[in-house]
Amino acid sequence: MVNTAALAPPAVLNTARLRLVPMGPEHLDGMMEGLQDREFQRLTGTHEHFTRLQVARFLEQITAATDRADWAILRASDDLYLGEVVLNQLDAHNCSMNFRIALNSPAQVGQGYGTEATCAVVAYGFGLVGLRRISLGVYAFNPRARRVYEKCGFVHEGTERSALYWQGEWVDQHRMAILSTDPRPQATAPSTAEAR
Repeated sequence: MVNTAALAPPAVLNTARLRLVPMGPEHLDGMMEGLQDREFQRLTGTHEHFTRLQVARFLEQITAATDRADWAILRASDDLYLGEVVLNQLDAHNCSMNFRIALNSPAQVGQGYGTEATCAVVAYGFGLVGLRRISLGVYAFNPRARRVYEKCGFVHEGTERSALYWQGEWVDQHRMAILSTDPRPQATAPSTAEAR
């Protein structure tokens, strides 16, 4: 049984170097920065261009959503906004959700922030939300992200051929998932969840 109360809003998660806090209107500037970054757009396959008003409305709506959990990734030492991490597409009957993460700039990639945030949210999804399965898609031109997911216990399940048309080329998307019963590396030990 899925505990939707753990989604609206999700708890604050603390890791060694990060604080994952429920995403809200106060993160508008950070989110806009990411959405305007060309590398962010490529890695997420984002063709759309969003206005500040559209993003502000979205941030207002997700705070009360019971079918998803959105966190802002903050560096614990200075509260710098690093990006977002999301559990969405709830299928309550099958106890499953989709996972998505995006760091705001290339300067933040390669420092282990993505691994830390991913492991914390996976632990939360299985431990507090009560999920059986968490799945994701990663484009073939992003092998670094695929290694992060594998490090956190995700398993490659198949490839969607020509899933994305990007700058004149077709790109495959790898489908990955992790089950609550799958072995997870020690790094995925549950993070501290603060009371909401």
